[in-house]
Amino acid sequence: MTKKLSPLLFTSVLKDYIWGGRNLEKLGRKLPKDGVIAESWDIAAHKDGTSLVENGDFAGYSLTQLQDELGLDLIGKNSQWAHERGKFPLLIKLLDANRPLSVQVHPNDDYALKNEGNELGKTEMWVVLHAEPNAEVILGVKSDTTPELFAEAIQEGKLEPFLHHIPVKKGDHICVPAGSLHAIMDGLIIAEIQQNSNTTYRVYDWNRLGADGNPRPLHVDKALDVTNFAQVEPSLVEPLLISDEDGIRRSRLCENQYFITEKIEMDAGASYRGFCSGATMEIWGVLEGQIRVNDLTLNAVRFTLLPAALGEFTVKAEGKATLLRTYVGS
Repeated sequence: MTKKLSPLLFTSVLKDYIWGGRNLEKLGRKLPKDGVIAESWDIAAHKDGTSLVENGDFAGYSLTQLQDELGLDLIGKNSQWAHERGKFPLLIKLLDANRPLSVQVHPNDDYALKNEGNELGKTEMWVVLHAEPNAEVILGVKSDTTPELFAEAIQEGKLEPFLHHIPVKKGDHICVPAGSLHAIMDGLIIAEIQQNSNTTYRVYDWNRLGADGNPRPLHVDKALDVTNFAQVEPSLVEPLLISDEDGIRRSRLCENQYFITEKIEMDAGASYRGFCSGATMEIWGVLEGQIRVNDLTLNAVRFTLLPAALGEFTVKAEGKATLLRTYVGS
C-alpha cells in the first residue's frame, strides 16, 4: 500500500550542555528527572541527533530514513544541492539559555567542506520566545576591532571590550549569517532555524569550566579564519510586512540562500491556504495559540514539516495564533 504524505510531527532530541536549565518544560518538552537541558532539536537529521516521525504512515521512521525513501518529494527541488550531499537542509531547535552561551562563530559551506568533511556551514536565525529583564545577545564586533587586537584579547582572556551587545525582548528576531561573531546570553528562550550543521568554533567561554572541571576547548585559529570583522555594531531589523488581509498578517523575518522565514499572525478562525508544489518543503511552528494543519492539531510550541510533494494544505487558527513559516527559496 502506498504511504500517504501528510503534515509530520517529530520527537525531540534533547541536549544537556552546561548553559541549559529546566525552562523547556514550560514549552511542553518532557525533560529527564535530573540535570539541565540546553536544546531541544525538534526537526533534526544530523549524525549528532535525529528526530523520529511521530504520526501518519511514516511513524517510527527517522528523518534520515524518511529522506532516503522520499528524496526530493520530502525536501523539494530547491534543496537538490543538499540532497546530493546526503543532507537534510535545515535543523529546527529550541534553546534554553539559562546561562550565557560561549562567544562563537560558524563557517560558511565552502570552509566547512574544506575543513570539516561533509559538514555544512551554518547560517541561522533566532526568534525570542521569552526574555528576562535586561536580556541581550552578542552579534558582531565593536568599532575599530581588528583580527590582531581580537586574537590578543582572546589570549589574555579579556574579550569583552570587543563584543557588541544588543538588548532583546520577546518577539524580536535576529538573523545570524555564517561568519557572524555571536553569543546568546542568559535569561533567554529562543527558537532557532539553521542550516543542518553542528559545527561551532568557540572563541571565548567566559573563563569558565566545563562539566568535567576543565575549560571547554576553544577553536581560535578557525574562528579567526571565518569571523566577519566587517560586521560592526549591527542592529536588529524590523519584520518586513508582506500582506495584511482576511485576518492574516504575514511578515518576512530573514531571507538568505538557505531558507526564508516568515512570521504569520492569524485571527481566530482565519484560514491560510497553501500548496506544496514539489519545489520546497514547508516547516510551520506555533509560537502562540493553536492551529489545525489539514487534519493535524498543533499547539504552542510545536513544529510540523509539510513534505514538498504534499500538494494543497490549509492552516486554520483555532484562536488567535502566532506562527513561523520556513521554506527554501529558488
